[in-house]
Amino acid sequence: MTALREFYGMVWHAFRNLLPIILVVGFFQFVVMREVPEGWLTMTLGLGVVVLGVALFLQGLELGIFPVGKNLSNEFARRGSLILLMAFGFCLGFAAVIAEPALIAVAGQAEVISEGRVNGLVLRALVATSVGAVTALGIVRIVLGHSLHWYMIVGYVLVVAVTFFAPEEIVGLAYDSGGVTTNIVTVPLIAALGIGLATSIRGRNALIHGFGLVALAVMVPMISVQLYGIAVYTFGDPGAAAATGGAVIAPEDSAPAEPEAGSLLRGMGADLLGMVRDVLPIIVVVLVFQYLVIRKRIAHLHRAMVGFVLVIVGLYAFVLGLKLGLFPIGQSMAAQLIARDGVALVYLFAFAIGFATTMAEPALIAIGEQAEDAARGRLRGSVIRMLVALGVAIGITIGVHRIISGDSIHYYIMGGYAVVILLTWLAPRFIVPLAFDLGGVTTSEVTVPLVTALGIGLASAIEGRNVLVDGFGLIAFASIFPIITVMLYAIVADLVVRARGVQES
Repeated sequence: MTALREFYGMVWHAFRNLLPIILVVGFFQFVVMREVPEGWLTMTLGLGVVVLGVALFLQGLELGIFPVGKNLSNEFARRGSLILLMAFGFCLGFAAVIAEPALIAVAGQAEVISEGRVNGLVLRALVATSVGAVTALGIVRIVLGHSLHWYMIVGYVLVVAVTFFAPEEIVGLAYDSGGVTTNIVTVPLIAALGIGLATSIRGRNALIHGFGLVALAVMVPMISVQLYGIAVYTFGDPGAAAATGGAVIAPEDSAPAEPEAGSLLRGMGADLLGMVRDVLPIIVVVLVFQYLVIRKRIAHLHRAMVGFVLVIVGLYAFVLGLKLGLFPIGQSMAAQLIARDGVALVYLFAFAIGFATTMAEPALIAIGEQAEDAARGRLRGSVIRMLVALGVAIGITIGVHRIISGDSIHYYIMGGYAVVILLTWLAPRFIVPLAFDLGGVTTSEVTVPLVTALGIGLASAIEGRNVLVDGFGLIAFASIFPIITVMLYAIVADLVVRARGVQES
């Protein structure tokens, strides 16, 4: 009975995350446009499958991966070995990202839209390697007690510099790839590792040193993917078709797995094997470090094994639900709004989707509560959520305007991060790690596919737009502007406190 109650709680949790999207889409569909979309029954089924998949996935994490991972982190912290910590951080970052559902979706779309020039499996491996390397670097930063703001200033100067030279076909994809690395698997694992280390080392502050690993995990893939794009579009063969990596979710592919050799079961089995391949790295990392490094048996082994199985089945259901529900909804809404010549409605829809989904984002709620505790009264979790949701809504709206206007993403991104770099220099030091981490947790497991489909749908529906050039990038805007709103709030709050101090003296 306890297990059933826990699973019911996970289902309700997943449904609650999806509910804001349902309300916004329902309002625009039935109140604004007053029409029933084609294939609404399939879309509804897809949404239900997404809820079930996320619930199974989260239940599996709670039963298997999280307890084992937390135990490993604590064990390495007690041993005090920097090499072991760096190795574990690299492997954990790599394994968590290679299995990230949103990255699988974005990489699959990029491969299909680029007609094989961008290899989905290579893209995922590159992003995962970047996150693993930067997680190891972030561990060194925590151990040495370095301030994060210099890392971010130098890093984003490099991001902007590489953007200047990168081909326009890769820029939006690169920033989206950075944005989706911090999601349903990565944020809890990496954030817990950073905060746990900071609290276990004497002289470290949980707010200043514990946060920041997520921010680094967002930044470095932006650089590496753009460098990959420069190489691919400079030296690659335009006609080469790459082998598909993982579960490819094409924009037009809104049906479940195609039967192989006339068998539906075989087709579904092949997709499930693909999911096993996607989750296997993180399971291997956990088992290797558990049995070969610390040489201890896993507590409650049968419970952990059930958790691993639920992760795989839940991930498969999640991807299937995306094909049936969220991608078709995003594309359908984009096409309908553009067909009505209602540009203002498109902006309103983008703003509402951004704000509603972010306010319900569980990772944001968790980090807001952790920040409130660590800040000891200087920050309020509810205020942080409002600021981040406002930033996401503004960012997605500006990103939609870029697609509609046909402007180059280079100038928007470079301008946005120029502002971020300036604010990083001016903001109070305690807010910088948190602000960058908040920019990385704004894109949830249901928001990313919907926002990605919205961008691709708009680019497909507007004449003269290139889907690969114009369709990607909305996730990047959703990551930039929360950083700006949070740091602006901290700067203003700091000025107010100083002004009050001057008046009282």
